[in-house]
Amino acid sequence: MSGSLWLKPPTTNPPLPAVPRAPAPAPPPSAGPGTAVDPLDELAARLDAFVATAVHPDEIAALLEADGMTDDHIRLTYGRNDSFALAEDLYARVERSHPAPPAEAADGPPWSEGLGGCLVRGLVFALPGLAYVLAGPLLAGPQGRYGLPAGTVPLLAGAVTGWVWNQALAHRAYTWLGLGDRAAAARALLTGAPAGALAGTAVAVAAARDGELPAAAFAAGQSLYLAAATVLLVLGRERALLATLLPLAGALPALRWDLPDPLRAALPALSLTAACLVAARALRPGLARGAAGRGGPPLAASVPYGLFGLGSGVLVLHAGLGDPLAAGTGAVIALTLSMGPAEWLLHRFRGAGLARLRTLTTAREFRRAVTGTLVLCLGGYLTVLLALTLGAALLRPGTPWPTPDRLPVLLLIGTVLWLGLLLQSFGAVTTAAAVCLLAAAAQTLEPAAGPLAAGGAAAVLAVLSRVLLVRPTAHRP
Repeated sequence: MSGSLWLKPPTTNPPLPAVPRAPAPAPPPSAGPGTAVDPLDELAARLDAFVATAVHPDEIAALLEADGMTDDHIRLTYGRNDSFALAEDLYARVERSHPAPPAEAADGPPWSEGLGGCLVRGLVFALPGLAYVLAGPLLAGPQGRYGLPAGTVPLLAGAVTGWVWNQALAHRAYTWLGLGDRAAAARALLTGAPAGALAGTAVAVAAARDGELPAAAFAAGQSLYLAAATVLLVLGRERALLATLLPLAGALPALRWDLPDPLRAALPALSLTAACLVAARALRPGLARGAAGRGGPPLAASVPYGLFGLGSGVLVLHAGLGDPLAAGTGAVIALTLSMGPAEWLLHRFRGAGLARLRTLTTAREFRRAVTGTLVLCLGGYLTVLLALTLGAALLRPGTPWPTPDRLPVLLLIGTVLWLGLLLQSFGAVTTAAAVCLLAAAAQTLEPAAGPLAAGGAAAVLAVLSRVLLVRPTAHRP
């Protein structure tokens, strides 16, 4: 399976923009030359455009605090105790008014992405799994450890290392892109991607035992691929990456017929070489000399994204370690392919939230609308995941139908992943990472507690999503 499926762009909302200050209105004609203008009237006129579109007074309070207004200044100037009291007065004083949606740019509105593009990403996430189909017979060896097939431990160790490293690296590079510095993003990838490949290879080799050298060599190639895929996904070269994976389609006949060993080795090597060459070409801007971007993102800011990659990766691995192995493979295929539709539904949720800000006039209406959208998007994702799970069992020979005890766990893990990605996209990555790590640790320490751990994590993330994302301020662009 592909370790690149967790590379999601950081989508934390930027701070609220400062509202342009209109000049204070002139005193009414009836007022004498010595008549003073009410400071609250002046503030209401200056912030009229923002206050009129606010769904809740808290939005106005956030703007006042961002504008540098302290409680002491508010008490002396406006006679109110704090920013919240002042915001409530402004909210009551200004009539609600929502402007028409702005004209969309040629490349689409913010947070819009076509379903086709997301499905391409889903294929890119899933196709590397065919390399395991091709190389499987070449990795056969002595009895594996912990009841797993031979070579599984080094492969899993390298994959988890790649998930953690590349998720953090992707966040850092995406942050540079968000700052408008594509060259700095390329430099970050140019340095971080090879380091991640080396780290994954070193961990896999260290985890290998006698007779697992072929698996360690395959894990090294896996680490190289993850590094190249990270580069191409972050830089928006999904279709180029998809083209490099086309040789892996030779694995489809291997599902029914035996293939010569040289061909089984050559097809993954061809895809790996093509991916590395295309990634190297995409990184040429990072080779240009120039001063590194000033005020760049701190390294510590990317750590929670790496931890989220660790927790979500371990959960997916547990879903794939089924008994029999074919059942687990079908679950991993379904989870991997579902990441494309999952990403599209994340965009739909964010776009719907922005639309509700323009059309609804009360906080209660907004909460109800966002809650309904959250339920629909999550339900849509789980429907897709269920269909893919059943499709994998139907299309792949030897894959059994999911049992009644495994299917609910798979759907719970899917719920954890989608809600975690949703919270991450709104900047609550630390919370999502903590919940995923706790669930992964519980399932690792006590495999029998898998359903309870996944169910508890899904419930916690559902509550957090409902609490955090029904606030209008969370959706302000």
